[in-house]
Amino acid sequence: MQIPSDLNRTIVEDLYCEALLLADEIRSIFDLTPIRTSGDEADRQRLALSVEGLRTTTRVMHALAWLLNHRAFFCGELSEFQLRRHSKLPPDRAPEPENLRLLDDHTCEMVLASQRLHERIARLDREWRERFENRTPAIQQMHEKLDSAMMPSRRSR
Repeated sequence: MQIPSDLNRTIVEDLYCEALLLADEIRSIFDLTPIRTSGDEADRQRLALSVEGLRTTTRVMHALAWLLNHRAFFCGELSEFQLRRHSKLPPDRAPEPENLRLLDDHTCEMVLASQRLHERIARLDREWRERFENRTPAIQQMHEKLDSAMMPSRRSR
């Protein structure tokens, strides 16, 4: 898979559509999965469903918020400064393997799909932010320009 050299509107829109579909699927899974049995095992399963449901929906909402901020930037509603300052993707909290063992296969697949989506967006966020961290400060750039402009005249002496 080729890693894009820069973030663009198409990447953001595609990820946004994917995240919306995933959010809808996750909502239906965690909203409509009643556990009808009782006992210790059922209690552990309910707790696992609650914990992983909260983690999963939070993960997807963070991804959607990041994508919405980037969509706003591409539409001219946010400046690059505002985007850099206010749209850092929060770190993910991985699902607990013990909880996943208690959930059905489809629910586990959706939890892991949300994790993969978050990882992809985190990679894009990290690469996008590195552009700014690796930039030479404006004053240093000006000094370098002046130095290179003065070099030919220094050689002619």
